[in-house]
Amino acid sequence: MMALTLHASKERQFSMNMRIVTVVRQYLAAAFFIAIGLIASGCGDTASVNPVVELASLTVDPGTLQPAFSGGATQYNVDLSNNITSVRVTAQPAVAGDTVSINGQATTSSVITLGAVGTTTPVSIVVSESGTNSRTYTVLLVRAGLTGNNSLQNLTVSPGTLAPPFDPNFQSYTVDVANNVGSVTVTPTLSDPAATMTVNGQPTNSGQAQTITLGPAGQPTNIPIVVTAQNGSAKTYQVTVSRGVSSNNNLQGLTVTSGTLNPSFNATRTSYTVNVASTVNSVTVTPRLQDTTATMNVNGQGTNSGQARAITLNGAGSNTLINIVVTAQNNTQKIYIVNVSRAALGGNNNLSGLSVSPGSLDPNFSANTTNYTVDVGSGVSSVTVTPTRQDSNATITVNGTPATSGQGRSITLNGAGSNTSINVTVTAPNGSQKSYTITVERAALGGNNNLQSLTVSPGTLSPAFSTTRTRTDYAVNDIGSSATSILVTADPQDSSATVTINTQGGNSRSIPLPGGPSNTDIDIRVIAPNGNDKTYSITVTQPAPATPPTPASAPDLIPADDSCPLLQPPDPLNPDPDGCFPGTSRSDNITSVTTPRFRISPPGAGETPSLNVDGSKVDATFDQGANTLRPTAPLSDGDRTITYTLTNAGGESQPSPSLTVNIDTVAPVQ
Repeated sequence: MMALTLHASKERQFSMNMRIVTVVRQYLAAAFFIAIGLIASGCGDTASVNPVVELASLTVDPGTLQPAFSGGATQYNVDLSNNITSVRVTAQPAVAGDTVSINGQATTSSVITLGAVGTTTPVSIVVSESGTNSRTYTVLLVRAGLTGNNSLQNLTVSPGTLAPPFDPNFQSYTVDVANNVGSVTVTPTLSDPAATMTVNGQPTNSGQAQTITLGPAGQPTNIPIVVTAQNGSAKTYQVTVSRGVSSNNNLQGLTVTSGTLNPSFNATRTSYTVNVASTVNSVTVTPRLQDTTATMNVNGQGTNSGQARAITLNGAGSNTLINIVVTAQNNTQKIYIVNVSRAALGGNNNLSGLSVSPGSLDPNFSANTTNYTVDVGSGVSSVTVTPTRQDSNATITVNGTPATSGQGRSITLNGAGSNTSINVTVTAPNGSQKSYTITVERAALGGNNNLQSLTVSPGTLSPAFSTTRTRTDYAVNDIGSSATSILVTADPQDSSATVTINTQGGNSRSIPLPGGPSNTDIDIRVIAPNGNDKTYSITVTQPAPATPPTPASAPDLIPADDSCPLLQPPDPLNPDPDGCFPGTSRSDNITSVTTPRFRISPPGAGETPSLNVDGSKVDATFDQGANTLRPTAPLSDGDRTITYTLTNAGGESQPSPSLTVNIDTVAPVQ
């Protein structure tokens, strides 16, 4: 053993000597280079610097360091939810060969048991160089209190996927989306419904989606979610959305009016023709980009996505080329070409079809009939007019705006009770015109604020609901005292009317009930289309619960408190399984415990047990898990009659059957 010790000592001495030699060589080399530098350029500031003693990385799992780890920063906090009982701390030195200890233990990774809920557990990490230079890092593990839960239960971003996957104790996430994504929807859910939070500074309810507009493509957008617990402590979750750079130089849509693309538009097809009437001297080209970060020009004019460009055509019987150049964000280009063929002059200015939706023309359409009426309900605020021309070279306008043959045009109507005129003008290739007039008559708003039906569940309305009854007050008297809610459903006679139940919109709503005895008022308001309103009222009466029945069985002294004198020492000739003195047992209801426990049958919902001693109620504690009653004050020696009662909101039961217990605190003669 001594030889081994001497050998190890010699090895350490040799290692130390080699280290000294190495250090000397390093200093000589450094001095050599300094001398060369001084000779070459005179006095200077250059010098070699030994690596500092610090950590290369420090992590806590689960958890997020605040601030983010930096080798030079030595103080950190980690906020943890109250359900976390331990974490793993991992630390790696910046220089190989340096040692790391965590809370005095030489290791680079250690599981730290947290203190109680609402406490802070400090962790000390020391990185050392050969036992000389060292640096100490301190991490404070802050475990939230029961009323200090400032964690999220869930967090989603759409479109996109959180990286890493969501964990309540991690606070920094990234999401990558395509460059054409202009916004994302962030939906956070609280762990503690009593906590509050903001998303990008906007107050947000748990589970409520917030739409966040993203910055330009190629730039990140930071979205902070700040959760504040009931005790005021706050935790910030950070989502960084990265929006890429696009090579998309496609059009999403392309229309030419007047005229129709041939073939139909497809983003991958770049060549089209359009035939127009001879009287058409210009067309409007409207291109729409697939990627809003791309740019485009129409015949050399810079054009926004969806912006219409008027193109003057060459004379009747000739062609006009229209070039749409789309440049992607990465500067790649695609050119779409539209060849507009202008026909010779013609004179057909008739429609071959005309329809209005909703509604029906009166009279039925005929090419030679130019005046029509259409009746619609008061709730109709717009109609769609679809004209179709006989001559494909003719042009159509609806209320003065160019329209495409066979395609619907939405027209906003004047207010309820008024008329709206719609003019459809057909212009033949030779310039001759014909006008068709449609008069849309919109009915006046109704004033019906009656209910068609009113029901509740559970329970029955009294009196029964009748649509002809002038009274609007009802009662519900047949609901039990333990009911916690009632479903109210109200349907208006006029489907255009609106309904609120206790100020909340909707025809059906569940109303919470407090339990009996109580009265709960429910108001159902019906608002007619013209603003007239009527309120129906329901009073829900819940009776007090019935008095608990008399307990069927007597209380029972538990064996653990049914004490007996013990054999001292145990008698091998008179064995007893409980080690009791002969003539006694743990089931004879004799005890030296002055505050013994009595087991009772489990009380029903809303029932509270009380302990009676010798016919009088005494202060006692009730263990709900074990179903035991225990007097708070000691009982005196002698026989005691034990009963119990049950009490709820309806009253108190009769005493249970009795149990006689002998309290004997005098030690027996062994």
